[in-house]
Amino acid sequence: MEETIPGTETAQIPQQRGASLLEAAVRYAEERHWDVFPGTWLEAVDGEQRCSCADPACAVPGAHPARADWAGQATGSATVARRMWQKQPTASILLPTGRAFDAIDVPETAGFLALARMERMRLTLGPVTLSPDRRMRFLVLPGAAVKVPELVRSLGWSPVTLDLTALGEGEWVAAPPTRYGTRGAVQWACPPTRTNRWLPDVEELLPPLAYACGRDR
Repeated sequence: MEETIPGTETAQIPQQRGASLLEAAVRYAEERHWDVFPGTWLEAVDGEQRCSCADPACAVPGAHPARADWAGQATGSATVARRMWQKQPTASILLPTGRAFDAIDVPETAGFLALARMERMRLTLGPVTLSPDRRMRFLVLPGAAVKVPELVRSLGWSPVTLDLTALGEGEWVAAPPTRYGTRGAVQWACPPTRTNRWLPDVEELLPPLAYACGRDR
């Protein structure tokens, strides 16, 4: 079952079932050669969905690392991924950045504005996630996190004035169909396809993203 996100005709929402998390994790490792690792999950407590971390004030319930050593747990093996999610079928799917890709994190409104601008500019996009916290993460070639501050300055902005961050080594993004508590599931604003297997360099996407974030302030 698929659903279209307003403003884009290509976005998809994987079905929200425990099995689909396992299948999606295996597919990311097998088809995209992305490292994956299981994060926290949601548990029913007194009729409410709460994070398995047991923190009642968890900012991203069911969608963050469950272990301090998560970086060493991440795997690119579909076989190992399948075994991990068989142990905990409702665990969130987290993708470490700084390996196969980095990610540029921007507000949803700026992200959709940038997507429209990129389409007019005929830029080649990689996959883009849209999460229930109203953030979009644009996947780009690794190394972006180091380049972004200086690139932003070269465009005439101060890095501290824009709501734009780069996620690199030691960080992660949540992948569909991971759920954020009761707020809904992570979606693909631009899903992984054969045509976007080769990711863009951050230099290509940063100008429209910085422009959109500047307008969104």
